[in-house]
Amino acid sequence: MARNVVASSPMDLRYTPDEIAFRDELIDWIETALPAVGEHPDRNDWAGRRAYDTAWQAMLYEAGYAGINWPKEFGGRGATPTEHLLFLEETTRRGAPYVGMNFVGLLHAGPTLITEASDEQKAFHLPPILKGEHIWCQGFSEPNSGSDLASLSCRAIRDGDDFVVTGQKIWTSYAHAADYCELLVRTDVDAPKHRGISWVICPMDSPGIEIRPINTIAGTSEFAEVFFDEVRVPVANMVGELNDGWRVAMVTFSFERGTAFTSEQLSAMQQVIALAETAKRTPWDPNAADGATAWDDDGIRREIAEISAKLDALWALTKRNVSQATRTGVPGPGGSVFKLYYADVKKHLADIANQLHGRQSLIIGEVEDPTTDEPVAMRLNTLSLSIAAGTSQIQRNIVGERLLGLPKER
Repeated sequence: MARNVVASSPMDLRYTPDEIAFRDELIDWIETALPAVGEHPDRNDWAGRRAYDTAWQAMLYEAGYAGINWPKEFGGRGATPTEHLLFLEETTRRGAPYVGMNFVGLLHAGPTLITEASDEQKAFHLPPILKGEHIWCQGFSEPNSGSDLASLSCRAIRDGDDFVVTGQKIWTSYAHAADYCELLVRTDVDAPKHRGISWVICPMDSPGIEIRPINTIAGTSEFAEVFFDEVRVPVANMVGELNDGWRVAMVTFSFERGTAFTSEQLSAMQQVIALAETAKRTPWDPNAADGATAWDDDGIRREIAEISAKLDALWALTKRNVSQATRTGVPGPGGSVFKLYYADVKKHLADIANQLHGRQSLIIGEVEDPTTDEPVAMRLNTLSLSIAAGTSQIQRNIVGERLLGLPKER
């Protein structure tokens, strides 16, 4: 069933007939598949969330949409950048499940393995990631190595065919549900800190691993501390060369910062539309006789318009970054520009949402209208955006040094 090109999408007038056909086929599949998805589990039902997320991933795989932008030789669809963005637009617009627990495997580890792993590692790990059979987590940050990640101290000592890993990681998303961990370890304590790190694949059922979930201010526990007590990881699980892990990690970061926020950005664009509707029905002065709403306030309309314009600009930057990734294999430093600016825009969006909801924006789960939970959770989540995937300070350094050619920070 052919669909007309709609004016609400800025790229529509440049779609080719093949891209329009791809979009129509995708929309038909989404509308058929979504009724079978069911309700999203409680946010702390980890077994239920894993089943929900992996079931959706399996549905994508069976339909040929898993790893849509992955090369065909590695099980993906080999979609063009425009097809990739169409996929993200249409799935987000229609409320399809987000990548969820699969995000590290699909958006970070998988693309890194495609770029850096051996043929054997690719053959073993990539198919289960695409099928939703394996969940991955990321073991990078440590209690004393956050922004200065290269100072990490989790140590791996070689013993025959194994590394023996001892140390601690923190802020490890979904560690308690993961099958594998993309793990940075120090394999040479005498080398300069950036040159003594290796990137390894650690099975999360290995003896000696202890996982302690971290309760967040949003009432969830998706993060965890992970302790390694002489955990044996096969040397064959090392990705790249010995002590070359920092370079491999930079590849991972380029995917994390460059394209991993795309679906979240599209959700933010929808949130702006919902915010405008909220403003139109929110009494701005309950004591006023004319029944004025927040939308009648010039300042509120201006701020919502400003946020919308900034998100449109970020969407254009995203298309540029994805196109660059197609040419070079990695998103490049443009991802840092996106991530830095997106964190500020999302905070602005959350602030306006809280302003409109008034006192109800201060609590979760204790008001008559449960829809107010979303802006509260969104505002709490924005607190992490200037930290996750590299702090805003780190992003500014990257932009200054790699894009603007400024002197390196001392």
